[in-house]
Amino acid sequence: MHAVRRKRTYEIEPDHGPAKKHEGESEKKATTVVFSLNEEVGALARALKLFEDHHVNMTHIESRPSKACKTRYDFFADCEGLHGASLNHFVDALKKRAVNITVLSDDKGSVPWFPRKISDLDKFADRVLSYGAELDSDHPGFTDQVYRARRKEFADIAFKHKHGEIIPQVTYTDIEIATWDKVFTELTKLYPTHACREHNFVWPLLVQNCGYRLGNIPQLQDVSMFLKECTGFTLRPVAGLLSSRDFLAGLAFRVFHSTQYIRHPTKPMYTPEPDVVHELIGHVPLFADPDFAQFSQEIGLASLGAPDEWVEKLATLYWFTVEFGLCRQEGEVKAYGAGLLSSFGELQYCLTDEPKKYPLEPEKTSVQKYPITQYQPVYFIADSFLSARNKVRKPCFITKE
Repeated sequence: MHAVRRKRTYEIEPDHGPAKKHEGESEKKATTVVFSLNEEVGALARALKLFEDHHVNMTHIESRPSKACKTRYDFFADCEGLHGASLNHFVDALKKRAVNITVLSDDKGSVPWFPRKISDLDKFADRVLSYGAELDSDHPGFTDQVYRARRKEFADIAFKHKHGEIIPQVTYTDIEIATWDKVFTELTKLYPTHACREHNFVWPLLVQNCGYRLGNIPQLQDVSMFLKECTGFTLRPVAGLLSSRDFLAGLAFRVFHSTQYIRHPTKPMYTPEPDVVHELIGHVPLFADPDFAQFSQEIGLASLGAPDEWVEKLATLYWFTVEFGLCRQEGEVKAYGAGLLSSFGELQYCLTDEPKKYPLEPEKTSVQKYPITQYQPVYFIADSFLSARNKVRKPCFITKE
């Protein structure tokens, strides 16, 4: 669940700075220092005195027995205002008191916060750009108070969720299920001829294991467990739209942020934002494919701590691959992008001669402009997910101008 909401579909938007700080962030740049001390009386006190002498503001410290030496303890200290020359002077002084000193994060003002472990994803779970009662005036459900209240129910589930918890089951209404049925019926007619073989291979497994069928909207927990067994990917409920940086960070940990709400019933073939139909029908099948899962994760990994301009390029690359990607199989062009596989109209359009199609080249793809209120005029074709992954691994493409 990602990008920024607009008309017919949605986009990945570059992150221009958070509206509020992540938990644990400060206006001052943080540096993490790791060091080891011998297990002796006064060792820690002497080391901490150095922080005071060098005017270092320690915001957090933790310790654990050293794995390298049974008579030592390792310490992790998060500090503010420690960089450049002051960092060098401090480290030189610390060397007289401690051993195995490592600077994990010397933030010189250019490295944004990013999650170091999967549970850190909890820190931005509530940092959605819009949800529930904040629907735009052109949203089909803007004047529908029942729909807006329902959206808030889904938002509350997502806000309360923490890593490691089971995703609560949702009882969908008859109207919501009818909306699912309409989209499900039309899209499944096209998959045999328009979808890539990886999607069509996984589809019957989702039918068998996750309840993909008419009359039933699959539960995120069931789908998440299935994906975890296939590729290690899991789903996490989200209340609304995340920034590109936060969404891509989830992919780095093989976590896909998924909505649980469904589009408004008055327009079952249209959604101004990703919904559970888009997530489950468009994205999930490909996350069960090992090559595609690895490709998605590597885009996420490349985004961690990256400058805004890099994230913008990665987000654009994501747009033209994971969302609107085409691939060549047995001499024919097939769709693998979730935005295509969950859109009855664009799935037909993308394989016609009307739009332009080019080979996937990350250097060019990552700077391609695209519309957000109409079908894409340009698509990029990958030879395979493995080929796409290898191209993304080139370190040059996000730094070229």
